Amino acid sequence: MVLPNPPRRDSGAERYDERCILGLDPGLGTLGFGCILAGSAGLKPVDYGVISTPSQHSLPERLQTLHEDLSQLLRQLRPHQVGLEKLFFYKMGNTIAIAQARGVILLTLAQHHLVPVEFTPAQVKQSLTGYGRADKQAVQAAVARELNLPSLPRPDDAADALAIAITLWHHRFA
Repeated sequence: MVLPNPPRRDSGAERYDERCILGLDPGLGTLGFGCILAGSAGLKPVDYGVISTPSQHSLPERLQTLHEDLSQLLRQLRPHQVGLEKLFFYKMGNTIAIAQARGVILLTLAQHHLVPVEFTPAQVKQSLTGYGRADKQAVQAAVARELNLPSLPRPDDAADALAIAITLWHHRFA
């Protein structure tokens, strides 16, 4: 799991109008996460990265790693709301693995009393760029612009997760 310096949020200092929003880009090998703080002053990045599971580990071990690392992340970030990419069918073998990972993600979120809002890739692209078939570069550029980042966010899974968090903000609160 990539979380070298866990973000610290002092709940006493939070403004009533600020929302901590976590975006998740599900995968078995790599789960992207992106957390933003949204409020009257705009959007600010809190943290982003990936949770990785080693491919040489068994499926149950990989799913357990996802559960444990996501639980730790949720305890650290304490999001108010979670956005999750809807399952997108492309390769049957890959889809099954992602579906299994999504099951663990949904269970972990439920254990933390969080109900995700789900978005398709096209909805995320439409929300950030105005075009539902935008390429990855255009979405990453929109994320960097929205969050005032000095460069495009990396890795791709984390950038996608930030895009999902921003989409949730656009759909729910903006």
